[in-house]
Parts: sequence; C-alpha cells; structure tokens
Amino acid sequence: MTFAELGLSPTLLKAVESAGYTVPTDIQAQAIPPILMMKDIVGIAQTGTGKTASFVLPMIDIMASGRRRALMPRSLILAPTRELAAQVAENFEKYGKNHDLKLALLIGGVQMGDQIKALNEGVDVLIATPGRLMDLFERGKILLNGCELLVIDEADRMLDMGFIPDIEFICSKLPEQRQTMLFSATMPPPIEKLSKKFMNNPKRIEVSRAASTNKDITAFKIQVSARKKRETLEWLLRNDHVETAIVFSNRKTTVRELNKHLQREGFSSGEIHGDIDQATRIQELDRFKSGDINILVASDVAARGLDIKGVSHIFNYDTPWHPDDYVHRIGRTGRAGAKGRAFTFVTDDDAEAIDNVEKLTGHKIAVFGKDDVRVDLKDSAPKQNRHKPAAKRAADQEAADDKPVGEKPRRARKPRADADSGRDEAPQEAPAKQEAAREPARVEAREERPSKPRRERAPRAEKSESKQASKPQRQDDSAGDGEWNGPRPDFLGVGFR
Repeated sequence: MTFAELGLSPTLLKAVESAGYTVPTDIQAQAIPPILMMKDIVGIAQTGTGKTASFVLPMIDIMASGRRRALMPRSLILAPTRELAAQVAENFEKYGKNHDLKLALLIGGVQMGDQIKALNEGVDVLIATPGRLMDLFERGKILLNGCELLVIDEADRMLDMGFIPDIEFICSKLPEQRQTMLFSATMPPPIEKLSKKFMNNPKRIEVSRAASTNKDITAFKIQVSARKKRETLEWLLRNDHVETAIVFSNRKTTVRELNKHLQREGFSSGEIHGDIDQATRIQELDRFKSGDINILVASDVAARGLDIKGVSHIFNYDTPWHPDDYVHRIGRTGRAGAKGRAFTFVTDDDAEAIDNVEKLTGHKIAVFGKDDVRVDLKDSAPKQNRHKPAAKRAADQEAADDKPVGEKPRRARKPRADADSGRDEAPQEAPAKQEAAREPARVEAREERPSKPRRERAPRAEKSESKQASKPQRQDDSAGDGEWNGPRPDFLGVGFR
C-alpha cells in the first residue's frame, strides 16, 4: 500500500514524497481513511510508528478548505510537553508547505506577546500545551467555540501529568459537533473513560498490543550497584559501538551531575530537563540533531514524542518509576525500521519497578552477558603469563596466593660489621677532638661572668601571713539559725548605728 491509496490530495502527496516517505506505517494506513471521513478515532500504537503523521496528514487536507477568523482557531491539538508540541508543529510545516495554512504554537517558557499576535491574526491549526492554553483562555485572549477538530496526543502522559481536569474543561468549551481524535502508546482505564465521555462512537485502531515494545529494539537489563552506575555507563559508551545515545534519569539533579561528569571524562554530551528554559532546550536538541554532541542526558521530558533520527542507544540510568515511561524511553531508538539497543540499570531498590515494567510489556528483559558484548574482552591473565604452560601458571598463582596481601620484597642488608669496616674513621674522630677543645673555653667563660646577687626568699609561713594581712578581712560573725549569713547590704545601714 502507498500513500496515494489512502485518499490524500495530490498536493499533499508531493510534500510526503519530498520528505522521503512512500509506504505508510500500520497506524497511518488504518487511521488516515476514517479521519478523512470525519470519524472519531482512538489510536493505540507503540511509540516510533508514525502516530503524529497519521493525524497531521489528513488534518492538512481537511483544513485546506475554509477561512480563519481572529481569536478562533479552526482546529486544536493538545500535547503534554513543549517538545512534543514543537515536534507536531515541525510535521505541519514539513507536510503542509504546499498549503496555505497558518498555525500557532502555544507553549510555556516563552513570552505571550507573539502568541497573542498570531491568535489575533487568525490561525487554522492551534498546537498547545494545556497549561498555556488555559492561561490565555482565562485572560480572554482565545475563543474555542469555533474549533471543528480536536486532537489529544499522548493521552496517557496527560493523565500522568495531571492534565485530565484541564482537558475536561477545554472539551466542555468546544462545540459539541466536532471531530475528536485521541492517540497514545498506552491506554489506561481513565483514558478509556475520557474517550467515552467526550467522543461520539469512536473507531478504535490498535495496530499492536498496548504497551508493547518495538521489535527492532534489543533491550537488556544490567544488575549494578548505585556506586558502579557511572563506571558501567562509561564502559558501555566506549565499547558498545555507540553512535548517538540518550541517557534517561528520574531526577533533574542527576541529569545535571551526570552530564558534568561525562564532559569531564571527555564525552561530547548535553542535557535537557524541566528546569531549562525553552530556548536552551531547543538549542540542546538542535546540537544533538546536528551531531555537535552525540550524547544527550535527559529527564522524562524528552521521552515522549521526540522524533530524532539515528539514535543508536538508550540508557536508562535509573529504572523508570512508571512502567509506561519505559516504553516511551526506549522508543526513542529503533525508529522507522532502524535497529537500536536499550540498557536499563537495575539496583537492588529497583526490583519492584523492573517487575512492573516486565508485567506491562509482557516479557522478561534479557540480562546483559558476555555473549552480548560487542568487543573482545581482554584475557584476565597477565601478558607475561599467557605463554606459560597451564601447570606453571597455576604454580605461580598458588605462590602468589601464599604471600600476605600488601607485602613487598625486601632488599638484603649487609652485616653491620662489614658495613662499619668500610667506613672512614677519620671524619668521626675529628668532631670528638673539636668538642673536647671547646669545653675548657666554656668553663672559663662561665667563671668570668659577674655573679648577680640573689634575692633571699622569705620563709613560706611568713609569706602566707603577709598575703593574708594584705587582704581585707571579712568581719562576718557566724549567724544563728534563720539569720542572714552573707555580706550586709548598704541600705540596711541607713539611719542605723
């Protein structure tokens, strides 16, 4: 099957062919015809199978006819993250270059001025994250009652990020007569409930089992202690034929620290996480796509929807807390038929998390072993012992084992008598004679000094009596029971004798 058989317009087919695509993926082949027939769609497919193009292509043909109005977008696409929203916008620009369509991108991290200006001029396609859309709607800068088509992309991620109440509010402001499409790699029960509430008899398209992983990805897990993670990652980056890699971590602080460590070790790496502003995020992604850096350390902000070609390896530096995130993380490699490898580091504390991942995907993740190593492992025997017979090597090893740990060979000492006989006695006698000559001179100098008169010490008893006499005597009489026994205050003596 080709794109020409799906009912797309010739103008759109030229743009698809110029992008280098001729054969649609399974989700594209099944989703595009019913979307062109204006039906509601629930699309479930594993990540990296072209879900974005499956709704972008038919939307371009649908939006080709009609006129745009100020503040009233004709269609709305909701994405959970800025990166995914920007990815959808890139698809529209690539496939819609031959159409007169105007789109606006509403995302956080940038100023609202240009976004409000674009809305005032009128847009055909509005791509937004829920947070920024709600902000502009509450300010009265956008009207949703003219929206004819709604797309909710990565709906399960919306659920994880707590956007479902916002989506329900947005859907309540849209016209009831509209076309709604919902796409995701996984379909948890709350999303099923959402689809039944806001969709009209949707067509369910499931080209692979929910939460399944790509067959082009070879996945491994490595049991490692937390202290050995960096060492293990460095070895794999150097020895597993890594071309480009994304290293995922659960925490933003780990992302920053790991990126600095890799740069110190000589790797060409960058970082992307939620604390970085939008301009820096785009800059880092462009550097990674252009090849200026070949390692991107990221949090889960980069795990959804990013279509970066040529990623050969994925490293889960931390086992993901949510099993759905595992599917999206490793889905950044093995895209469009390419092969990829994914490694997950598992500590003792990650036992439950990795079990949940294996339950979700339905199969056990292979343990990385010697047979999976892509380089020749060095022989553990020392070079000087490699050509010795086995019996000789075993004897040397036993001799080495009998030695105490840390003992160094000692140099043989000469006998003390022999060592003393070889010394020259003349230098030793000279200092002794010089010292004997100096001694009479010291005695004479002491005798010539005038003796100072010494003070005679008073007897100890007299000295103690003089000290007592110099101190003021306390004239406190012993007090009887119940009387004051301390010093008498001055005010008690006023007017009394």
